[in-house]
Amino acid sequence: MARSKITMSILRVIKIGTSILRGSHERTTASIINSYSRSLSRSINKGDRIVLVSSGAVGLGCNHLGIKNRPTDIVSLQAIAAIGQGYLMSLYEQSMNKHGHKVAQVLLTRYDLESRKSYQNASNTLLKLLDWGVLPVVNENDTLSSDELKYGDNDTLSALVATALNADQLILLTDVDRLYSSDPRTDNKAKPITDVHHLDIVTNLDANSKKSGDWGTGGMNTKLSAAKVATSSGITVHMADGRNPTVLDELLNGSRGGTVFHPHPQPMRNRKSWLAHALKPVGRITIDQGACKALLHKGASLLLVGIIDIEGNFDGNQPVTINDENGNEIARGISSLGSYVLRMSLKRPKPLGQSPIAVHRDVLVLREEYLL
Repeated sequence: MARSKITMSILRVIKIGTSILRGSHERTTASIINSYSRSLSRSINKGDRIVLVSSGAVGLGCNHLGIKNRPTDIVSLQAIAAIGQGYLMSLYEQSMNKHGHKVAQVLLTRYDLESRKSYQNASNTLLKLLDWGVLPVVNENDTLSSDELKYGDNDTLSALVATALNADQLILLTDVDRLYSSDPRTDNKAKPITDVHHLDIVTNLDANSKKSGDWGTGGMNTKLSAAKVATSSGITVHMADGRNPTVLDELLNGSRGGTVFHPHPQPMRNRKSWLAHALKPVGRITIDQGACKALLHKGASLLLVGIIDIEGNFDGNQPVTINDENGNEIARGISSLGSYVLRMSLKRPKPLGQSPIAVHRDVLVLREEYLL
């Protein structure tokens, strides 16, 4: 869904992390949300369109029950999220209503975005809410999601939402002021990174960046993953310190985050972004050298004749990775045929003439396109 960025207002997706919303002795969760709501309302009143991706349901549920440490088993997490989610939405609703704005709760799981139709439906629903002047508050459906469905502290989810909406900006509010070359809490030689034009410069960041806090489920690596998804789709990403009560106002008035991830100059289109980032592959197809060359250099579809191995069990129209003979992933796509049919075909002589299409070019995206 194309959207002119010249004639229409700015569309921003803002993600607020659990570590921010849990608050402290100095600032309660309610006061933090009240502060954010004032900033959001001022921006909406100027004509900006905003979608909020909010963590915090589990943390607030634990607060309500007096639980000191975040549980680790999925059943407890789901039950606590069911308690906290209602409280979280009530805080947003009360705060935004004071400023004359309504809110809507939108709960998503990975499955909601793995179907192209559902992906478009989610986008259309959010856009309709924006047309009505409603603030959508998106969260992963923690009461239903299993470990296999979770995105990682809503970071990747926020990037997928931004991509689905063709947003102008993704703002990640977290508990650090910017990206560093290593963890500044443990390395006094860590250097701040204020601008990222190519994500390959942060690929080898210190392994400690993968650590999250006690209450969040993400970490710096999930922020980098979100930035990769968004920037490859042409979206500017601002990472900023959400503990600063003035930072959101500043960002919404045109300031920059502590680290800005700049969009790729040749972004993927919406459909390819969905193929690359929203889908979770359920199998792997290994192809020969000739098929690799056809995919990489000729813009071809993957033909059955080029397949040499199949891993996993999947049906037709399910997502798979496509690997070369050395095990390197070169593409992702939707297989036209199920794994059983593909395996049976490997046992038969190579067909003469035109080979059947296993993955059509229209539902295939090269790795070089989504690892920009």
